[in-house]
Amino acid sequence: MPDASLPALDLASVSYAYGKRQALDNITFSIQAGRFAVLLGLNGAGKTTLFSLISHLFATRHGRIHVFGHDIDRKPGDALRRLGIVFQARTLDLDLSVQQNLAYHASLHGIRAREANQRIHDLMKSIDMSDRLHEKARSLSGGQIRRVEIVRALLHEPSLLLLDEATVGLDIKSRATILADIRKLVEEKGISVLWATHLIDEVSHADQVIVLNQGKLVANGPVSDVVKNAGAETINEAFSRLTGIVALQTGSRV
Repeated sequence: MPDASLPALDLASVSYAYGKRQALDNITFSIQAGRFAVLLGLNGAGKTTLFSLISHLFATRHGRIHVFGHDIDRKPGDALRRLGIVFQARTLDLDLSVQQNLAYHASLHGIRAREANQRIHDLMKSIDMSDRLHEKARSLSGGQIRRVEIVRALLHEPSLLLLDEATVGLDIKSRATILADIRKLVEEKGISVLWATHLIDEVSHADQVIVLNQGKLVANGPVSDVVKNAGAETINEAFSRLTGIVALQTGSRV
């Protein structure tokens, strides 16, 4: 088990550019173990680029990234074993059954078949989808596909879960269900979460909020501190001021 005294995720002076376009500029923040942190930013703010660096899809050219003390570039194996990742794009093989999708992923992590089947059963039961295991993935709704992808990310029992716009394109009920599932994991299992979104109503008062705007870190801390430092009354108003754009979700009174 990772040392809980270490930050789940620690970034120092991370920058990244696509040619002359600066996508991330000197990003520094950390997330403590067992916390739910929201990476909040409009489309194009740099959230997906940041996830690509944390997950080692891109090499860290400037700065450093540690996952529970392990440098993602120097010790990628140690760091990545502690990560579970759900990207924005859907990635299930629609022509395989749910069971086949999950079993294949478990095999990639070296999990033996018997243990994998037990983990698959337990996780699918926890989201009330055990009865869909042998159906093809294409028969599932968008929300169900996303929940199966989250199960897949949890199969190797990661300590830090990254979710990039996990509820994009889903209806309100599916969004609420998925968010509740993830918050339950934090509360009951002590897993750490970095939840990237542009939707204000997915922020809870107890969360750490990390706000990106045009590749720059413009706020980081508890919701109450972010709101206060922005001279605002709600996180919705604070987000509007920090980004210079009217937030996409109105009505949140957090």
